Amino acid sequence: MDVLSVQAIQDAGLADWSKLASALHARFLVGSFADGVAFAQAVGEIADGHDPDVRVTSSFVDLKLLTPGSVYRQKDGTEFTWSSVTQLDLDLAREISALAAARGLKADLDGLCVVELGLDTADAAEIGPFWSALLTGDPANYDHPEVVDPTGRTPAIWFQKTTAHETPRQRFHFDIWLPVAQAPARIEAALAAGGTLVSDENPSFTVIADAQGNRACICTIKGR
Repeated sequence: MDVLSVQAIQDAGLADWSKLASALHARFLVGSFADGVAFAQAVGEIADGHDPDVRVTSSFVDLKLLTPGSVYRQKDGTEFTWSSVTQLDLDLAREISALAAARGLKADLDGLCVVELGLDTADAAEIGPFWSALLTGDPANYDHPEVVDPTGRTPAIWFQKTTAHETPRQRFHFDIWLPVAQAPARIEAALAAGGTLVSDENPSFTVIADAQGNRACICTIKGR
């Protein structure tokens, strides 16, 4: 299956879902753990082999959809594969939303958030296996330019290409992925809590810093 563009995902009109980083995410509110388990079981029955990642709690069920090995085509015709959102995910997302609606479950976009760690480096291949082994126990979970824990125990870490230089003050930074509509409120809250605005020139991410100058990015799919 082909990787879908951000525009195609937005045009699909999935009000309950948001693409954060590489996957579609949704959270549905439930009244009890038993209700959450029942909903998750119902999702499993309609998934038909395209199984979502599911987290069940006593108050909500989180779902994550993406297609392993989907195909991305560059403008010059070059193809490569990665795990991202395809039509399979959109179709299943619609079915899950319909299932939730039939059970009276409401979606909670305010509860959606994905945290990634970015590390500046001039040579990701040199250090990627180390961070993969440290975080996941297996160096094979490094797949340029990122480390992804298949069990979801740790945040994803990706390597931002830089020129070779002396070690700067801050090489790590947090990327906080949020739905487009929820990002402004999170930025406002961080600024009100003592943060400063570093840059908002790029519509897809806003750079903010704490009182000591440590930076983080609020990221969305807007403009990507």
